[in-house]
Amino acid sequence: MPLGPALDTPPLSEPLRRERQRILCAVHDRVEEVAETAVAVMRAEIPSYALQDERFFDDVRDQVLEHYRMQLAALAGDRDIAAEDLVFSRAAAMRRARAGFALEDWISAFRVGRQVMWAALLDCAGTSVEAQQAALSLVTPLMRYVDYASTHAAQAYVEFQQHVVADADRERRDLLDQLLAGVAPTRGPLFAAAQAYGIGPRSSMMAVVAVCVGDTRTGDLTTAEHGYAASASISVAGPWAGRTLVVVRHGEVVAVPVVRAGMDAEDICVHFEAVQERLARQGTMLSMGISTVARGASELPRAYEEARAALDLVPSGGGVAALPRLSPFDYLALRADDLARQLVDPRVRVLLEEDRRRGDTLADTIRAFAAADLNLRLAADRLRVHHNTAHYRLRRIEERTGRNPRRIADLLELLVALAIRDGAAEGEDCQ
Repeated sequence: MPLGPALDTPPLSEPLRRERQRILCAVHDRVEEVAETAVAVMRAEIPSYALQDERFFDDVRDQVLEHYRMQLAALAGDRDIAAEDLVFSRAAAMRRARAGFALEDWISAFRVGRQVMWAALLDCAGTSVEAQQAALSLVTPLMRYVDYASTHAAQAYVEFQQHVVADADRERRDLLDQLLAGVAPTRGPLFAAAQAYGIGPRSSMMAVVAVCVGDTRTGDLTTAEHGYAASASISVAGPWAGRTLVVVRHGEVVAVPVVRAGMDAEDICVHFEAVQERLARQGTMLSMGISTVARGASELPRAYEEARAALDLVPSGGGVAALPRLSPFDYLALRADDLARQLVDPRVRVLLEEDRRRGDTLADTIRAFAAADLNLRLAADRLRVHHNTAHYRLRRIEERTGRNPRRIADLLELLVALAIRDGAAEGEDCQ
């Protein structure tokens, strides 16, 4: 293993060396008292430590004593510190990480230990000029030891956290893979994980699929892919009790929200729409597709395919396509192919294209007339125009297209043509 920092200092005069040894021996004789002081300060200054029991502080006290004795021995013998000398600290770092302590709290404990040790060295030094010089000669090696030891422990801490995160990520992926096969786990770790997300064989769930379409901060899609994955994982937990299963896989973020008691599909749509808008404001542009409700795990594969299909309905700049908000008529019109567009009477197609360029007054009249169940006066009121104006518009539509909006078959044809026109415009945006 590589050696740590050399704790030796430039050559000292013999009187200073003897004085330095005196100081170190004095601190060594009271090292347990110094360690008790350090533990008391940690308890007072580190909030997460203050909440722990005496068994925890027994462990901390042992760690502090081990570090102090190693520091004093190294300083007295001017020897190097190697990584194998700090195995005890590495084990302690993993125990703190496993217990859920933040890394900054662990580093704060090192800071407190260094301050208390330095105070003890000064106290044992006394006030003579020679003693003060001897004490100052200990500053650099003491700092080197603390830097090396804290860095080594922090690496162990981070390695453990990465291991935990990797394990959790694998578990989420395995759970999602099983759910997308149409089966909810019934035993073992995946069963426990599914329960943590509120997922059971008969749970009502939805599938949400998101992909990144840009990053307005950097213009770099790769950067966005890394950023949005983390952001989405944090953001998708909704305002409901419980957590939401979220997995980043194959370049997409997949979420499986459970439709809990008192909720409906619209609640899910509203929440994920808010997530998409929040990330867009932060610079990460997502396209999201939201499925209909799957009544149990056996229907989740179908819901996942729905969510992926819904992505085709999202404009190129990003947004949300939520299938629960679409009628069958809307969906079919949005998915219309070139053949369906060719089947629209050219006279109808030309009129609707011209009308779009002029503000869609005739299209609005067609929609309002249908929504009013062919009641022209009600449609005119909703359009806030005189009923004669609405009548004139219907007559003009009939003259230009040969379709009488008062006839159900003709009105339906006009509505289909209008929906296909709007769907084609959205399709151009997606391209």
